[in-house]
Amino acid sequence: MALFDRSALNPGVRGREVFAWSMYDFANSGYTTVVLTAVFNAYFVGVVAGNAAWATFAWTAALAFSSLLVIFTAPGIGARGDRRGDKKAMLAIVTVICVVATSALGLIGPGDVAFLLLLIVVSNYCYVIGDMLIAAFLPELARPAALGRVSGWGWSFGYFGGMLTLGLSLAWVLGAQKAGAGAAEFVPVTMWITAAVYALAAIPVFLLLRERAGRSGGAPVATATLGRIRHYWRRVREFDDFVRLLACGFFYQAGIAVVIALAAVYAEQAMNFSQVETMSLIFLVNIASALGAFGFGYLQDRIGHRAALGLTLMGWIAMSLLAALATDRALFWAAAALAGLCMGSSQSAGRAMVGLLAPARRIAEFYGMWALATRVAAIVGPLTYGVVTWVTAGNHRLAILVTGSFFVVGLLVLLRIDIER
Repeated sequence: MALFDRSALNPGVRGREVFAWSMYDFANSGYTTVVLTAVFNAYFVGVVAGNAAWATFAWTAALAFSSLLVIFTAPGIGARGDRRGDKKAMLAIVTVICVVATSALGLIGPGDVAFLLLLIVVSNYCYVIGDMLIAAFLPELARPAALGRVSGWGWSFGYFGGMLTLGLSLAWVLGAQKAGAGAAEFVPVTMWITAAVYALAAIPVFLLLRERAGRSGGAPVATATLGRIRHYWRRVREFDDFVRLLACGFFYQAGIAVVIALAAVYAEQAMNFSQVETMSLIFLVNIASALGAFGFGYLQDRIGHRAALGLTLMGWIAMSLLAALATDRALFWAAAALAGLCMGSSQSAGRAMVGLLAPARRIAEFYGMWALATRVAAIVGPLTYGVVTWVTAGNHRLAILVTGSFFVVGLLVLLRIDIER
């Protein structure tokens, strides 16, 4: 039995290519899971910055700055990939840089604040650009009627990659703690584990995945100018439903960005979780995310893209309410499991909808605009959460309720998207 359903693939696409494409999701998911969500954010606040009052703001500001760089460059990079047919070459460059920067995080110790923030900006920027470029291969691989399930294959692979990286890191942390080591000794090693998994798992992409989009003319080097962003914005404004999808994506991705960047902080500050408990919690979220991405991919193709995404947004709203109301750990674990199911399915659904609405000759450009929208969301979401906790003297429960409002607005915008049109 074939690993992938060949009827879902475009003519000439081999199953091994889809496997290689999915392995990139497997490769880079460890970065978000270990570096951004479960381990390194808390390590920065507690050890590198010494629990300084400004530490959480500095972390979110570094992520916001890297997202700002994506905003200025992603559409141009995507358009260049369309014109020159060199998405794979650019993907190789940002992959190498991200792996090297992640490895360098293992050299960070107490007080190395500036160097750490620089590495976070560089690594997160390259991670996002790589994620955009690999997504642009989706319409080349999958038939239009199967974009949901093929996207789900990739996302589910990704969460298994996140679980592998987190599981190896957790095993290392438990062993180091048993031997009496402190966070400054065992956390850096988890960065090397993450970088190694990223590098090894990405190899099949560059060996097996074909670049099918042909060269369509020269393109200038992407420049970070507002004029260029306005240029690409004017080019997509004629596609009303895609613009609505960008707005929908902005709102719900703002909420997801909060969960990714601040889940460990919420678990520790609102629920008094230990570091090992937090890592175990994120491991559960990854299991649920893998199941959600895989199952919802098939459901999306069956019931429609808009309906499937709408279900996940309603799940996100319920998760926000559960997390805010949870006073015992059992209810919070249930909220985390629901977040995982919604995480994989909503991310996969959005990626598939972009591929469905993008013109054939401008696929990477449209994914670049999607990356722009999600990066603006990655700035607005966590900073909104941070502002709420700041002005309310650390009320994380109110902050997660405000986060839920992003999903409500996203759902309302989604209702105005007409896929058939």
